[in-house]
Amino acid sequence: MNQDLWLPDSDLDAKHRDFVQRLRAFANDKLAPHARAIDENRQFRRAMVDELAAAGVLGGPLAREHGGSAWTPLQLALAHEELGAVCGNARGFCAVQTGLVAQCLAKFGNDAQRQRWLGPLVRGEAIGCFALTEPNAGSDAAALSTTAQRQADGSYRVRGEKHWITNGGIADVMILFATVDPAQGRAGITAFLVDTTRAGLTREPMPGIELGHRGSDHAVLRFDGLAVAAIEVLGPIGKGFGVAMGGLAAGRLSVAAGAVGIHRAALAAAVAFTTGRQQFGQPLAHFQMVQERLADMLTTLHASRGLVHRCAQRRGAGNETHADVAMAKLYATEAAAKAADDAVMLHGARGYSSAFPAERLWRDIQALRIYEGTSMIQKTILARMLATPSA
Repeated sequence: MNQDLWLPDSDLDAKHRDFVQRLRAFANDKLAPHARAIDENRQFRRAMVDELAAAGVLGGPLAREHGGSAWTPLQLALAHEELGAVCGNARGFCAVQTGLVAQCLAKFGNDAQRQRWLGPLVRGEAIGCFALTEPNAGSDAAALSTTAQRQADGSYRVRGEKHWITNGGIADVMILFATVDPAQGRAGITAFLVDTTRAGLTREPMPGIELGHRGSDHAVLRFDGLAVAAIEVLGPIGKGFGVAMGGLAAGRLSVAAGAVGIHRAALAAAVAFTTGRQQFGQPLAHFQMVQERLADMLTTLHASRGLVHRCAQRRGAGNETHADVAMAKLYATEAAAKAADDAVMLHGARGYSSAFPAERLWRDIQALRIYEGTSMIQKTILARMLATPSA
């Protein structure tokens, strides 16, 4: 197999090539051997957190003053492509732990909050979750109904329910979104930084069996008078919607890069199988319809990576627009879904079995079309920008 055709290395300068090869070696050595087992056993592997911390992945994009490595957005995208190519659960964990929690905390937290939690999050000593999604507030985050009622002493009592909270069942700390005044809509939404070891919080696994990312922890969180101190407000009161949207925007780049990784893995699996599988006296890869699919998978892979890297570079330069990350996430996830679907088909009956990676890739990519804003939401963002007159 000519892997140079689908790896990013030849497009990178020496610094970034060394970076991506180091992350690839880590992912192949520490994560890949467990990817199938944690999926089949539906088991979160706690040792993975320690491995990601030791490799510098959990703190990668954070500033050095917070214990991070000050990765550029391009380095983040490269790293999360490598993680996504071998284990979607690891990439998803990092997107929450680092992107949604640690980076939001670094940006919106006060000195005391950052000092208390950033170090443990970066070192893997604490696990974080982002408690935003509710049964009736998914794409419409402004419709959340969890309430934080202010008490006479300035503290709050939280009541409500969250679901599909990644890391929710194992988290030590959460960024919790609730409204202090339902009548104000999004203007009442406030973010809180809360540890999970207190009365008033119950946690349980999501009912049913997930389609993909079965090695991740997905939980229902219920709040029944959870006490939250005034000093645990994250950012200004009533500005939680902006905190949530900032976190989701950061997460979308990780999702898009992870989709590139899944796409790449699907192509690699398809090439390996079709060049090795003989039918009608020749390798499957010699048949025209097979070649057409392989060629399309390769071309769309590079198109996806190009959009992701463009978004990352614009983010690094400070001139990113909402359209950049929306296009990257939309195209990369949909292209990866098509590639995974083709990989299953090219494997024939073997693509229907967990003995080969194609079916796991097909299942895992479906979530990336939903996480941090569905494909339809990304299209809505783009269409509204096109139809809105420029200032």
